[in-house]
Amino acid sequence: MSDMIKAVILGIVEGLTEFLPVSSTGHLLMLERFLGFSDDEFGKTFVVLIQLGAILAILSIYFAKLWRIFIGMFSDPSARRFVLGVLIAFLPAAIIGAAAHSIIKDYLFNVWIVCFTLIAGGAVLLWVDQLEFKPKYYEATEFSLPMYLGIGIFQCLAMIPGVSRSGATIVSAMLFGADKRSAAEFSFFLAMPTMAGAFAYDLYKNHGQMSSHNITLVAIGFVCSFVAGFFVVKTFLNYVSRHGFSLFAWWRVIVGCIGLILLALGF
Repeated sequence: MSDMIKAVILGIVEGLTEFLPVSSTGHLLMLERFLGFSDDEFGKTFVVLIQLGAILAILSIYFAKLWRIFIGMFSDPSARRFVLGVLIAFLPAAIIGAAAHSIIKDYLFNVWIVCFTLIAGGAVLLWVDQLEFKPKYYEATEFSLPMYLGIGIFQCLAMIPGVSRSGATIVSAMLFGADKRSAAEFSFFLAMPTMAGAFAYDLYKNHGQMSSHNITLVAIGFVCSFVAGFFVVKTFLNYVSRHGFSLFAWWRVIVGCIGLILLALGF
């Protein structure tokens, strides 16, 4: 299989899984392992760089709302508080991610770890789906500042591939009192600075690997990630509001088990 076809597949998977509680990085690492595309450092970097397409998918869908919040920062205290809340939620991952970047990529980007965390995360989602919450918040812009910080701390768990950034933020937001829709929507907003920071840091650390061939692969993955991410963001909120997370929980368990079987067989 050519590198370009692999880039298309990985870009589509990134866009489809980035905003679902199934771990996009975990899925990409598994596909890279079984497609033979991750045996070098660029394979790990590619996983991070194509996230930019998914970031732009959110921006394109929420541009009007984000622009209102940006303009409102100068006159609306609630808009300023929400921006501050997003920055507070982003801060823990920024600090830990920068401090432990090499450790995470060298030791945690491991397919065995991914498979086990996929299964464990699936069990957590099934547990959360059975709880009867009494939400206190129905708008992502109205969470309390301590709640934003708590979500940001939980998001750090997603530095372990397979945990899922969106899964960690959605579950923690619900445990803190958000309904399913606002929890999922805030995971979109928090994704933008988190993913943009990871993209910029990884590009800075690995810009020397960006040959013309690698740039082409990233561009292909970027476009595919954008298209797939756009589709998911447009449909995910309505789906989880009506059906919950059981579909994604069982998907995680099945994929994790299949991965363990393939690894045990020597693939």
